[in-house]
Amino acid sequence: MNDSSWGAPQGAGHRVAPEMQGAAAGPAYDVHDAQQTRPMPIVPDVPDAGRDAEDRDHRDQGAGRLSGGPLFRDEKPQEPMPTAPPPPPPPQKKRAGRDLGAAIGVGLGLGALVVVSLFFVKAVFVGVIVIAVVVGLWELTSRLQERKGIKAPLVPLAVGGAAMVVAGYARGAEGAWIAMALTALAVLVWRMAQPPEDYLRDVTAGIFAAFYVPFLATFVAMLLTADDGPQRVLTFLLLTVVSDTGAYAVGWRFGKHKLAPRISPGKTREGLFGAVGFAMVAGALCMQFLIDGGAWWQGLLLGLAVAASATLGDLGESMIKRDLGIKDMGTLLPGHGGIMDRLDSLLPTAPVVWLLLVLFVGSG
Repeated sequence: MNDSSWGAPQGAGHRVAPEMQGAAAGPAYDVHDAQQTRPMPIVPDVPDAGRDAEDRDHRDQGAGRLSGGPLFRDEKPQEPMPTAPPPPPPPQKKRAGRDLGAAIGVGLGLGALVVVSLFFVKAVFVGVIVIAVVVGLWELTSRLQERKGIKAPLVPLAVGGAAMVVAGYARGAEGAWIAMALTALAVLVWRMAQPPEDYLRDVTAGIFAAFYVPFLATFVAMLLTADDGPQRVLTFLLLTVVSDTGAYAVGWRFGKHKLAPRISPGKTREGLFGAVGFAMVAGALCMQFLIDGGAWWQGLLLGLAVAASATLGDLGESMIKRDLGIKDMGTLLPGHGGIMDRLDSLLPTAPVVWLLLVLFVGSG
């Protein structure tokens, strides 16, 4: 085949073979081979400096094998297998907010002191009341000054409070009222020795403290003056303790509905029912077997009144502590807080028990 047969145009009179029409210039090849062969894609030249990128690709592929990632670029990553939700935590048991062992130990010790002094020498029990009153006044006035800057004078309050208890035991209600009036006057005079700023605030707090702690405690001493005085005081103490215990036990086990969440979130309506039930049963037993001339139905009414007054007293001190921003009035009694934390339900209950016993069986 000569060169003219390749390079002459078709219109120059030369006839081109049909199988050669449409073929590109180049070496001869079979038509069937051309139909079975696909053109290779054009890959741009990779400069020498791209070797690092290639090495990185190899490292990425290796890391993909180790980490479970895709092996090829067009391979979709496997979605992680859904994990089962963690099992729910076991239900937590209710726990008391205080050291229960210490609270029980201190309570038993105080109870033994009260019983021994109450049934052997009445004057010793009066001294126990005086000590509790003075310590309670110190805790209350200290917290008022620390948290609110209120300077209620402690000296006239302590002296007047002790005199109030002794006067109530010796002269009854008349002596208690006279001592209360003199204590208030002493507070007014004592505060005059300091600058006049906040005078009204300080003396108001002092008179409130005198009424709240020693005056209400005087009714316990007045219970003691009857012929069956020790039994009356024991009834008062038992009913108050049983009411608190019933409220705690029933509220801790079954409490769901809050009684006064803004004042004391821990108290429930179920606990109040427990206090009423326990106190009424204890009241019926005490009036029947401890109080001379008492009847069981009187004990039911007495227990109901004690449960109400003890709950209100507890809420009242909770209101004071919430206003002061504290949990306890003191730390003197492990597991209980301070003396005032134990007197909160006793103080308002004392005049209620004294009055009802006078109405039911007389002053003795």
